[in-house]
Amino acid sequence: MSWTDAPPASAGPIEKVLYEVKKTIVGQDILLERLVVALLARGHILVEGVPGLAKTLAVKSLATAIGGDFHRVQFTPDLVPADIVGTRIYHQPTGEFQVQLGPVFTNLLLADEINRAPAKVQSALLETMQERQVTIGRETHKLPDPFLVMATQNPIENEGVYPLPEAQVDRFMMKVVIGYPSPTEEFVVVERALTPPGAIQRIIDPDTLVGLQQAADQVYVDPSLIDYAVQLANASRDPARVGLSDLARYVTFGASPRSSISLVLAARALAYIRGREYVIPEDLSDLALDVMRHRMVLSYEALSDDVTADVILAKILANLPFPEPAGRGR
Repeated sequence: MSWTDAPPASAGPIEKVLYEVKKTIVGQDILLERLVVALLARGHILVEGVPGLAKTLAVKSLATAIGGDFHRVQFTPDLVPADIVGTRIYHQPTGEFQVQLGPVFTNLLLADEINRAPAKVQSALLETMQERQVTIGRETHKLPDPFLVMATQNPIENEGVYPLPEAQVDRFMMKVVIGYPSPTEEFVVVERALTPPGAIQRIIDPDTLVGLQQAADQVYVDPSLIDYAVQLANASRDPARVGLSDLARYVTFGASPRSSISLVLAARALAYIRGREYVIPEDLSDLALDVMRHRMVLSYEALSDDVTADVILAKILANLPFPEPAGRGR
């Protein structure tokens, strides 16, 4: 997806939001598109990339453009769960405990370098991501709507980091891997750094975003495409299903059923962003790696042979024939 110098007059709210964010973000079109997909599909996103790729700025700019609250938590080894979700504090004048809500009570939460915190802190996000609520003591507190967690992790360091628990990784709708900008994009980044950045304008508000989510829910998904997502998830568990029995030794656990659910929901949101009222197979295949790569557990043999989840999924996609949905012409 690309943007010109100005959005067309007929551009919808989503296109205008993306254009506004692109005033400060150079490149990273895939990341921005996936962020909006996650917002519309009510999912969460894990971003992996080296420092300095504007991951924090992208989320903060998006939060401003949608008029939502934005909180950033820097994950460190000494963090405790109460620092994330909140805690009960004793109020001496009244002799009662009062609840102090944590930074998760926001619209967009950036969990920066989430793999620097131990598992008990990472797991503090499990209830918030799945149930969109927080339990403190005996009280349950609902989170704002909309709510999106964007977590980042640094892939180049091994000391002082903790792998995310599989149960938590599975709750991220997508894992997006971003790389360095092109020389042309980096030139623009440096050029923009020489002048004060312009202020991001608020394009919509959270209530409008909820309405856009409901509109995306109306996008038609043909049953053959649901079956395609299910077949893709099953092939990740048993590559022999699509004639790739030589890959079976690399797969310890394939993608969970949550992957096929997430793939269909994300494809529906992507179709809405692309201006269609129905999903086509390309919507699914474009998102397949992002939705499934982090849900696969590979064997030590895959590590020794330098075989990644992306390599396996790419071969599965190449061997799994596209369906011909009846809704293509809707």
